Amino acid sequence: MSPPVFATKISMAGHQELWVETFGEPQICIAVLDGWVDQSHPSLVSAKLTPLEPLTPNISAQGSAAQHGTHVTSIIFGQHHGSVQGIAPQCRGLLIPIFTDGKGDAIAPCSQLDLARAILLAANHGAHIINISGGQLTPSGEADPLLTNAVRHCTNQNILIVAAAGNDGCNCLHIPGALPSVLAVGAMNTEGLPLDFSNWGEQYRTQGILALGENIPGAAPGGGITTSSGTSYATAVVSGVAALLLSLQVKRGQAPNPQAVRDAILRSAIACDDQPAPDCRRLLAGRLNVKGAMSLILQPGETMNENIELATVQSAPIGETNLPPPPQRQNPAVQAAAYSAPTSEVASQVVQPLLSSPQLKEQVNSGGIQPAACSCGGGNGTPVQLVYALGQLGFDFGTETRRDSIQQHMGAGANPQDHRQLLAYLDRNLWDTGAIIWTLNLDATPIYAIQPQGAYAEQAYERLRQFLTEQLTEGVERISIPGVVVGKVMLMSGQVVPVILPTLRCMYSWTTAALIEAVCGTPPAESASEQDRGVYGQRSQSVINFLERVYYELRNLGMTPQERAINYAATNAFNVERIFESAIQEEMDLDTIEVERSPLCRSGSECWDVKLTFFNPRRVFEQARKVYRFTVDVSDVCPVSVGRVRSWFVR
Repeated sequence: MSPPVFATKISMAGHQELWVETFGEPQICIAVLDGWVDQSHPSLVSAKLTPLEPLTPNISAQGSAAQHGTHVTSIIFGQHHGSVQGIAPQCRGLLIPIFTDGKGDAIAPCSQLDLARAILLAANHGAHIINISGGQLTPSGEADPLLTNAVRHCTNQNILIVAAAGNDGCNCLHIPGALPSVLAVGAMNTEGLPLDFSNWGEQYRTQGILALGENIPGAAPGGGITTSSGTSYATAVVSGVAALLLSLQVKRGQAPNPQAVRDAILRSAIACDDQPAPDCRRLLAGRLNVKGAMSLILQPGETMNENIELATVQSAPIGETNLPPPPQRQNPAVQAAAYSAPTSEVASQVVQPLLSSPQLKEQVNSGGIQPAACSCGGGNGTPVQLVYALGQLGFDFGTETRRDSIQQHMGAGANPQDHRQLLAYLDRNLWDTGAIIWTLNLDATPIYAIQPQGAYAEQAYERLRQFLTEQLTEGVERISIPGVVVGKVMLMSGQVVPVILPTLRCMYSWTTAALIEAVCGTPPAESASEQDRGVYGQRSQSVINFLERVYYELRNLGMTPQERAINYAATNAFNVERIFESAIQEEMDLDTIEVERSPLCRSGSECWDVKLTFFNPRRVFEQARKVYRFTVDVSDVCPVSVGRVRSWFVR
């Protein structure tokens, strides 16, 4: 008679009570941004998981990134009839690969741009929680504006991001864990003491939580089981608990509120005063208190703040989990953060020592989000993704072979990287326009490739050549590219970017000066009165202020409805002109720019209100602020203004 197959589960105080209430609701969605996941693993084969198209190249099903991604995913979604019992097995999951295999056993880092794109993809597909078991060491705690805006978008949409604090064993911060509204996670042992490699920092004292991160069992690609330690796995534990708390809200007939769950986890945390530790700074805001967080969700205002009673990983024969059956339901989202990995008898994992100081310095300068794993150095039916993005036009050749081929056709001594030489060549050889990878750039970073197709591809390529010419000869500062994402392409640098199939009728180029003249009219002549020139200067400066804030403070990838609405507002600034004309007459300056879902919209459309708030700097305490609002319908690839500008005063 063969011995029974044993299942592993994470057990800590409060889990049993939470599992009595729920094993998770399919309505609750957790996005896992990590490596490739082996969905054929017995613990995951029946999980409700949806893989999304990866942007990263060279996705491997066997390497370190897949080991990390499969392990992290199983901690959350492992089915209780399988060999790894996850925390929230009945919740729904989105799998978005962002990590790939690096050299040796390392995991290649993910850029902040690609992480921002993955976060927005998860948000657009309905994620309530986004698990990021990784990060990038940062001396300042600041991120690329695109990543900052993606995280801010999640906050505004009430989406919780749970991210690893990092495994460098220092008073240091990781991005995105240190960004406001993110719930950062450090790792502790079964006695509630922080593990030596778990990071701490001032920012984490208010938005960080310690969770069990030592010898955490998980699935390994190919069907095995492994155990590893690290903030990666503690992060997955917290994401699973947060998903169960959201499920508890749903079960009680409430709308799921991820930010309320985040608040409950932090408020109920067991701090140094409740259970002392040698160095209280390393406890972050405190230790995960499942019972306390659960009591706040069930009875807001009351907290069960008990000392931690953590158990080690338990084993039980599959089918004998000693857990109550799931309750009957009333109604049918970076370097990976795993530490050293003690191997189980079932599967092994390569272990490397902690990073030394020179390696930490290299990581800080690497510019990539990496899995928080010291073991690595520290779909069908998918909706169409609309894009309305702003930037500057660039070009790429994809491969050295393509570049050299075009250079040979240009003639001896030609330089295909020179914009003017390339444009002159393409004017004589129109058929080669499609051999170039046209890119939309923010600063010097490509964010999309542009690939016209179909009957009007020739006219679209002509428009692209015109845009590039205008950037060289007329100082064009921005172009707008509307369209749909149809795939991805690798550039010569190795960066992979999404490909936009553009819509010709909404492709525009402009300079700020030309747009201001179109909006505000021709500048007054020198002979005009000083008052007329002053009024015009004030109007134009106000429009410049609005455009500059959209271009830089609010710059984005044009993926979400809100981003498409604000980008269209910058392109079609005539609504803005009427707003500024009125505001200037009342001596008001622009304060905030916001985008909110419109309460009024046509049937079958998706409408968002761009809301501009003004104040009088000379009468801040005497005069109410004034809000101007206009509606943009973003349901089509080309947005359109709807209705008139509305305004009112607010206190």
